[in-house]
Amino acid sequence: MLDNLVRKYHSWQKYRRTYDELSRLSNRELNDLGIGRGDIDFIARSNMR
Repeated sequence: MLDNLVRKYHSWQKYRRTYDELSRLSNRELNDLGIGRGDIDFIARSNMR
């Protein structure tokens, strides 16, 4: 049970880190990467696995 909790916490940390980093980028920088601001949550969630 503790292992599962630790894994979920690390997964959440990875999500937050990705989300925060992408959110700090300007719209132009996101566009250069082919990412829309509305895609950030989806990308962060798919990266947490």
